[in-house]
Amino acid sequence: MAVQPQPAVTPQPVVVRDVQKTYPGEPRISALAGVSLALERGEMVALMGPSGCGKSTLLGLIGAQDRPSAGTIAIDGVSTAALDEPAMAKLRRERVGMVFQSFNLLDSLSVIDNVALPLILQGREQREFAEAASAILEAVGMDARSRSRPSELSGGQQQRVAIARALVHEPAVLLADEATGNLDSATAASILALLREFADRGQAILIATHSPEVAERCDRVIRMRDGAIVG
Repeated sequence: MAVQPQPAVTPQPVVVRDVQKTYPGEPRISALAGVSLALERGEMVALMGPSGCGKSTLLGLIGAQDRPSAGTIAIDGVSTAALDEPAMAKLRRERVGMVFQSFNLLDSLSVIDNVALPLILQGREQREFAEAASAILEAVGMDARSRSRPSELSGGQQQRVAIARALVHEPAVLLADEATGNLDSATAASILALLREFADRGQAILIATHSPEVAERCDRVIRMRDGAIVG
């Protein structure tokens, strides 16, 4: 009997195992104390907890912006433990999307150039990154403002552009730090609906938030306190 080939196993977008993060000093500051979690493709997860509990630290580690003091993190099947700095930067560019509360858009660039930036940094051809940026801007309803500067946009419009930039390179995971914190309720609802659309397309989305309304729109909630997961 012929042996049937086994289907390839698709790695989880995020796997965090027993991660600790400490900062030097007297006494040492423990920001994370043995955190473990995993995200699946297509799910939107809320990360909740009081200010200072370690949410932003955890997002930074998952986003390959920093390294844990102990434990392991794998993004789309790639462990960050053995990566040098150029490889960490490549991982960030290719497999992670970040949405910051302050947007972090460059006002020296047009909206479409802000969105195309991750692909430009990857060395993509101009036609390719221009088409991809235009398509994602249409998906977030900002194609009519593609030639505007970020300073010419409202907060909600800037957030949509920031989400487009985070998703243009089709990352395995999207990390959002208080993505709706500065938005009115109607705009926040539209942003969450937009994120849900992208989760339904296969992205794993982790949103650090204080908002019960955001948590209600997510598939599940991870709660943190004092650098640890408590629920």
